Amino acid sequence: MSTVRGPQFAKEHPRALTALLTVVGYVVVIGTLYGDVGLYPQISESTVDLFSAIIAVVNSATVACLVAGWYWIRNDEVDRHRLAMTAAFALIMLFLVFYLLKTGGGGRKEIVEGAPLRGLYLGMLAVHIVLSVLAVPLVLYAITLGVTHTTAELRETAHARVGRIAVSVWLVSLVLGVVAYLMLAFYYGPEQVEFVRGMA
Repeated sequence: MSTVRGPQFAKEHPRALTALLTVVGYVVVIGTLYGDVGLYPQISESTVDLFSAIIAVVNSATVACLVAGWYWIRNDEVDRHRLAMTAAFALIMLFLVFYLLKTGGGGRKEIVEGAPLRGLYLGMLAVHIVLSVLAVPLVLYAITLGVTHTTAELRETAHARVGRIAVSVWLVSLVLGVVAYLMLAFYYGPEQVEFVRGMA
């Protein structure tokens, strides 16, 4: 008689798993941003630009999946909802790979002082970052419940309530991130953007 302890633990202790994964995620991202971990291959500024564009496309696709998933659950199409939300989560994992490679091995672009709409850009970026941080445990909890419980079992959990909050926070964060990328890539000229190598 064999049991799969991983999935069983996730089903029985979704909060504990969410907390663990949230802490691991924060440590990895903060370590990449502010620590010289030396794990990432160095990439050029042009590759940073390419990865930024890929991230914007991935995030836009994630927005589409989230909107579709929200629509389908409102229409009681549970299987399609589950597929859309699972795809959204897979896409955000893909985003994380490109984000870590871009920031850990390349750098970032900043808007120089005096550039028009700099305050608006920085404000959007700040809200995007705060909402991204808040979304992590909400999304992890909702997806953990979603993949470890049947549809009938989910009715006895906080999945629907947490999922609504998670999708709202996640959507706003993603949209602001894409808008910030579009401003950085297409609104500002080369003289208004500074490339900063490395995060440490």
